[in-house]
Amino acid sequence: MLGIGLYAYRASSEDSSGYLLGGRQLGPAVTALSAGASDMSGWMVMGLPGALYLTGLSNLWVGIGLVAGAYLNYLIVAPRLRVFTELAGDSITLPEFFENRFEDNTRMLRIVCSVVIIVFFTVYTSSGLVGGGKLFESSLGASYQAGVYITAGVVVAYTLFGGFLAVSRTDFVQGCIMLVALVLVPGTIIFEFGGLADITDTISAASPSHMNILTGTTVLGVLSSLAWGLGYFGQPHIIVRFMAIRSVGDIKAARRIGMSWMIVALAGAMATGFFGLAYVQKMNIPVDDAETILIVLSQVLFHPLIGGFVLAAILAAIMSTVSSQLLVTSSSLTEDIYKAFFNKQVSEKQLVVVGRSCVVLVALAAIYLAHDKDSSILHIVANAWAGFGAAFGPLVVFALHWPRMNLAGAMAGIIVGASTVLVWIYAPLTIMDGQTLSSVIYEIVPGVLASSLAIVLVSLATRPPSATTSELFHAMSDHLSVRPQ
Repeated sequence: MLGIGLYAYRASSEDSSGYLLGGRQLGPAVTALSAGASDMSGWMVMGLPGALYLTGLSNLWVGIGLVAGAYLNYLIVAPRLRVFTELAGDSITLPEFFENRFEDNTRMLRIVCSVVIIVFFTVYTSSGLVGGGKLFESSLGASYQAGVYITAGVVVAYTLFGGFLAVSRTDFVQGCIMLVALVLVPGTIIFEFGGLADITDTISAASPSHMNILTGTTVLGVLSSLAWGLGYFGQPHIIVRFMAIRSVGDIKAARRIGMSWMIVALAGAMATGFFGLAYVQKMNIPVDDAETILIVLSQVLFHPLIGGFVLAAILAAIMSTVSSQLLVTSSSLTEDIYKAFFNKQVSEKQLVVVGRSCVVLVALAAIYLAHDKDSSILHIVANAWAGFGAAFGPLVVFALHWPRMNLAGAMAGIIVGASTVLVWIYAPLTIMDGQTLSSVIYEIVPGVLASSLAIVLVSLATRPPSATTSELFHAMSDHLSVRPQ
């Protein structure tokens, strides 16, 4: 990973566009696996297997929702975002695109978007470092804190020097490693048992409720799990790959590669947790932390060399997302805060230096937040995922598809969406026999609904956008019609 970062350093450090967006030259394979690997972080190789291990097939709804959301993201966001961001002032960050799309001369929308990105991504990044700490503690005998620092140090090193190209290319390699490991582990367990029938018999005997896809769920619970897919439309570290792909004509190939990778990887992750329960029951192996089930299996199923490869896959999943989040947060601090408000005349080389400094600052903040070793990776990710999905998801979709949407509607959407999620998580409110709001329904559902409603109502109640917006939509439509998706 460090070698790739050094290689990318020569190609990406000349200007801010190269450092932060790779000069819009990503091929479809790198785009697809980079988007997938930056999405499927430590939560997929640790959090999701842990959930299947603890509660069984009722967690399949999360996987179904994610696959549907990712596919729709490729269809309705990727082509338009690639074209529109270039037409709208060659925007290289999401906040800059919003500012250009809505002709915001006050720059308030840009700074609000930046604050949301910085706050939620710093928390999101800490979840990856928690995963790194648990990995080093469980498998290598190092302290949890040492694992956090080592994970952060390696990721910061290649992100610092190689920028977006380093992050995307390392994501590609890490995605390949993850895929092999997530097929290898459940495949080996099936071989050890001699087939799926013995696995399901073992699980049924140990915990019959694990076999029922509806166990412990309600209609709202299933809806909450499926709603994870809504988050894709508003994840800056994922959709920035669509902005950087070489051409809109490459998106169809990227979609096929990305969805194939995602389906296999998700199935492997869920099978690892589910089959892992059968294996540890049969072999009477203690598992202290359900989120370390893949680590435990790597140590008992394989020769140390192969086990080391599986551990590398876990670390790859963690690093791929942390690096993407560090870079997006750094780009927002650099382009949307420093350059936009403090030094408009800064040179390109100085801007790259500032960007690298911001990578370090965000990493230090995430390290501080990751010091609690009892943090649940899936819980942290769920909160950040909902925050981005509600704040940016409706904003992105409406901005790309509805010419009538205006600046006031955009501002209302992002504020209402983010606020709804925060209230849903942290407000001391209970309903339905004392349950917290987020335990009744995942906060992304009310967040997306409230944000969408605010966008529509405020846009219709205020002055329509200028003729420039219509011209941009016509130009985008003309460009897309040349290369239909």
